[in-house]
Amino acid sequence: MLSLWQKIVGVCLLLPACAQARVWLGEVTHVSDGDTLWIQAGRDVAPRKVRLLGLDAPELCQAGGVAARAALQALVANKPVQVDVNFQDTYGRDLARLQVNGRDVGAALVGAGHAWSSRWYSSPGPYAVQEAAARAAGLGLFADPAAELPRDFRKRHGPCQTTH
Repeated sequence: MLSLWQKIVGVCLLLPACAQARVWLGEVTHVSDGDTLWIQAGRDVAPRKVRLLGLDAPELCQAGGVAARAALQALVANKPVQVDVNFQDTYGRDLARLQVNGRDVGAALVGAGHAWSSRWYSSPGPYAVQEAAARAAGLGLFADPAAELPRDFRKRHGPCQTTH
C-alpha cells in the first residue's frame, strides 16, 4: 500500500505530462488488441501506437481477448477518430481517450463487456458505471463470473506471444 506521501509524489510527477495533453484527429491503421491500436494523423505522418486510457481489455491469448479486439475494430473501422492524449506510458505509447462520432470508445467497450474499468488504488476507475451495467447484464467477458483481470493473467502467464 502506498503512503499518502508516495501518492502525492506520483501525482506531482504526472502533472507535467498531463499538462501537455493534446487532441488530434486520425485514422486507425491497425488494431493490435482490445485496448491498443495504431492511428495515423496525416498522410505524411507515421502511425502512432495508442493505448486506450481508463480500461484494460483481455490479452489476445486470454478468454475474451479476440472478441475484445474485434469489438474495437468494429467501433473504429473506416471512421475518423478523435484522440485525446493525456501522457505516454513506459512503452512509448500514447495513453488516450478515443472518440468516434462523439462516442467514447472506452465506455462502449466496457459497457459491452469487452474490458474492465481500470482500477487505481481504491478507485473503481472511470468506466465503473459501464462495468457494473455489463456485469449485471452478463455481457461479454462478464458472462463468466470467474473472468480474470488482464493484470492477474499477465502475472501468471506473462505477455501473449503474438506474431502481430
